Amino acid sequence: MTTTHVRTRMAPSPTGDMHVGSMGIVLKNYAYAKKHGGSFVLRIEDTDKVREVEGAVDRIQDIITAYGLDWDEGPGKGGDFGPYIQSQRIDLYTQMARELVENDKAYYCTCSKERLEEVRDSMRAQKLPPKYDQRCRNQQELVLGEMANGAQAVIRLKTPKDQDVSFTDLIRGTITFNSNTVDDQVLLKSDGYPTYHLAVVVDDHGMDITHIMRGEEWISSTPKHVLLYQAFGWEMPVFAHIPVYLNPDGKGKMSKRKGTVSAQSFLDRGYLPEALLNFFMILGWAHPDEKEILSLEEYIQYFDPKDVSPKSVVFDMKKLDWMNGMYIRQLPLEELESKLQPFIPEEFPKEKVALVLPLIFERLEKLSDFAELTSFFQGEITIPTDLLLKKSSVDQVNEQITACIEALTNIEWSIETIETAIRNLQEKNDWKKKQFFMMVRVAATGKKATPPLFETMQLIGKEAILQRLNQSLQQV
Repeated sequence: MTTTHVRTRMAPSPTGDMHVGSMGIVLKNYAYAKKHGGSFVLRIEDTDKVREVEGAVDRIQDIITAYGLDWDEGPGKGGDFGPYIQSQRIDLYTQMARELVENDKAYYCTCSKERLEEVRDSMRAQKLPPKYDQRCRNQQELVLGEMANGAQAVIRLKTPKDQDVSFTDLIRGTITFNSNTVDDQVLLKSDGYPTYHLAVVVDDHGMDITHIMRGEEWISSTPKHVLLYQAFGWEMPVFAHIPVYLNPDGKGKMSKRKGTVSAQSFLDRGYLPEALLNFFMILGWAHPDEKEILSLEEYIQYFDPKDVSPKSVVFDMKKLDWMNGMYIRQLPLEELESKLQPFIPEEFPKEKVALVLPLIFERLEKLSDFAELTSFFQGEITIPTDLLLKKSSVDQVNEQITACIEALTNIEWSIETIETAIRNLQEKNDWKKKQFFMMVRVAATGKKATPPLFETMQLIGKEAILQRLNQSLQQV
């Protein structure tokens, strides 16, 4: 490593949509680099061609920018350490693996898949970890002869025996392992492609990455990486393993089995990227003043991976909904209307959107809530008879609806005239306010909770309100 300049990275594989947890890690790497005036690098790890999904590289880049973040170096940006796509760096991995062989830090192995499985089965039978038995490690002359006769070979790391090796994790402190627990891992496969472990170490070193912040699921792989750094004689970067997000019910790692978890799916459901980033900020980390609503600039100023809790944190959907609602209500109504466009049902009258928004925006938690919160403003509705009759009788509700129809039929249609007519009926007949106004609300909208009643009735329109009142009358 030749730099004191902070350099972080995100290195996703194009094997599907980016997990929402990965976006949280993107944010941390981005913020830490920006805090120190450093560089955030995007690298695509695409050596697993079997699992690669067409178009996934573009979707990875699109989702990062959709969340309002960006990278300083990487695909589409270039930089001094490219190429930033692993499949374009194959010759480098081959060169580095052979260099380890030449320095007696690695060796060729010609064991067949069948033999390797037999070895693993034998170890399992002895209740031992299923590791390679190092058959080729001390027989390189024999192995080279087999290769000369056409045998395919991989390159394995020559793991030191019985050595305690340590590394420091910014979140978890010093972690020590014994080298005997680490297999003689394959570095270069027989098809010439590197394993993940070789490629990630070569790339992180070659790109001068100073801080590796990644998910805690990589802790078990870090000993392999530490041994590789030592084998190459390279300075190690600083590690920080970020705890995973737990499912909203707190049971297990957040996964597709418990709902949609792609970063894109949250945008598709009407969460604002600013709110999502803010939510990621406070999951497992706290502002010094315990503020919960934070700008990206504030987070960059205060974030330090040392302050991240080592415990996994629940992905609290109620908290996210609350926070997203806060961000929605901070938007000017014109901007909110613009952001709502993809979520407005085709059949909803466009001219009514600006009129409806002031009535419902306080209740919006997601942009997709618009459809539900405005469903009764147009078209046919279902009027629940049980709510019409709540705390009343059939005769009284019949009387009330009939009186409403008569009072509203001949008035000019405005908020003030509607309110005057309805309130006069209640006072004149001494009907209980709670029961009567709830009955009118249900008859007019089919709902027991709506925006302000008289404003809502005015927007629905006189013809539709009278039609719904008659429908209610026929139901009781």
